[in-house]
Amino acid sequence: MKDIMQSEFMRFLAVGGFAAGVNFISRIFLNEYMSFRWAVFLAYLVGMLTAYLFSRWFVFEASGKHPGHELFHFTLVNLAAVAQVWLISVGLAEYLFPAIEFTFFYHEIAHLIGLAIPTITSYYGHKYFSFEKVSNN
Repeated sequence: MKDIMQSEFMRFLAVGGFAAGVNFISRIFLNEYMSFRWAVFLAYLVGMLTAYLFSRWFVFEASGKHPGHELFHFTLVNLAAVAQVWLISVGLAEYLFPAIEFTFFYHEIAHLIGLAIPTITSYYGHKYFSFEKVSNN
């Protein structure tokens, strides 16, 4: 198991899984106080900050950038991802699932599917943009 976790991508998946859990639980809590649409969006921001901090600490080597620059780049990559998560989650929960009369934890299932979609694109975006090493040339 230790060898598997040596892989940067596996650490990214572990951190992403943890951040997705934070996102998911936050969405359930927030949904008590606001609409599903807003809860998905705000929970994504909570999960994104969690992902940034843990990615910086456990996944990627130090980039040499100021943390503010890293966070800005991390946010840009995640803007594409949040659009994917939101469109898929809301599309499934509010359109597809009702159309096929799927009602079994439909918000939760739609949100989990939405969270899974941007995994690969986010990894490469963060590896080669957010946490790209600054060259000393």
